[in-house]
Amino acid sequence: MPITLTLTPEQEAWLQAQVAAGDFATVEEAARRLIDDRIAQIASGDEHDDLEWAKPLLDEARASIARGDILTLEEHRARNAVRRASRGR
Repeated sequence: MPITLTLTPEQEAWLQAQVAAGDFATVEEAARRLIDDRIAQIASGDEHDDLEWAKPLLDEARASIARGDILTLEEHRARNAVRRASRGR
């Protein structure tokens, strides 16, 4: 039974860009191949959470904390209350 899949505008634009770049002949081929690749990755057991991308963000956060550039939860809530009040809420 065929499956109807609705893509987000961002997904469709990305796939169309890949077709325009010559990576795939059609959006349908691109979607099928990407799904096949992901299925193969999961089936091979090569699915692990690679959080290496998060390391620079953590380093930046730690540096901010070390500089004292922090906001407590109470300060955050107070700032948001002022913002809401200024918008008439």
